[in-house]
Amino acid sequence: MTGLSDILHLLYTANLWQAALAAAVLLLLPALGGVISERSGVVNIAMEGMMLTGAFFGVVADLAWHNPWLATGVAILAGGLMALVHAVVSIRFHADQIVSGIAINIFAAGITVFLVNRIYGIQDVGHATQSELLPNFNVPGLDQLPFLGQVLFQQNVVVYAALILLVLVHIVLFRTRLGLRIRAVGEHPQAADTAGINVYLIRYGAVVTSGFLSGLAGAFLAIGVSNTFVPNMTDGRGYIALAAMIFGKWTPFGAFVACLIFGLGQAIYDNNSIIHVSPYLLSMLPYILTLVVLAGLVGRSSPPAADGIPYVPGSE
Repeated sequence: MTGLSDILHLLYTANLWQAALAAAVLLLLPALGGVISERSGVVNIAMEGMMLTGAFFGVVADLAWHNPWLATGVAILAGGLMALVHAVVSIRFHADQIVSGIAINIFAAGITVFLVNRIYGIQDVGHATQSELLPNFNVPGLDQLPFLGQVLFQQNVVVYAALILLVLVHIVLFRTRLGLRIRAVGEHPQAADTAGINVYLIRYGAVVTSGFLSGLAGAFLAIGVSNTFVPNMTDGRGYIALAAMIFGKWTPFGAFVACLIFGLGQAIYDNNSIIHVSPYLLSMLPYILTLVVLAGLVGRSSPPAADGIPYVPGSE
């Protein structure tokens, strides 16, 4: 009972929700990318590998150039390049999209370990200094609001960017002609092709965009949260983001709600020293939530009709 009462008390603290929002953003960025990709008809489970690649190259660039903004750009580009590989294999060569995604995740885990050993040897990669990190920013005036000021307005710059991207992705998908085309390609590519929409171009753009967003999440993890790179540091977040996307029924705001739930589980785990609950039990919490979500919702959630189906012009 003591552990439960500690958790309930913790739920009323601003520190917990501030950490939960930051943890949610680490999932939200790849989840938004997944929404865009799968709305266009391409299954993307490679977000884990794209995020890990972005984290690695972000740290390498930051330690070399001592500029977190340039490093973030490198991380975004690295994630996009990994996504381009997935796009070419899945769209151009009509490969199984699940297999392609798994292969990219395995490749990213291996190549980053290899490059760490080649570039830095067996020693630690090293830590970025305070001036080399993506900065936190307190919104003047609003950061002094009780509770909400700390939760919403004392955050890393990537958190604000992610919330803006959340709104933009929703507007683009559901309020613009481009979004209509993306959704049309994901629902009925033959009809979209007949209407003059370039199915391949839309899908390439959607998949690469998902890589950009996953790379940004990797940069946030490496030079905004952890201050270094550790092999396999994404720790399954790409897969949890995939579960969040399914929980949210392939919508940006639905995915955001799921990310908040998972982020809360991570924040509770991170505060284990306060609540005195077994760390082994708490470490399972985000993954248990993922299993519950997938077991309860996958069968009742309907993805875009053409999601995961390679498009062959002229096919019916």
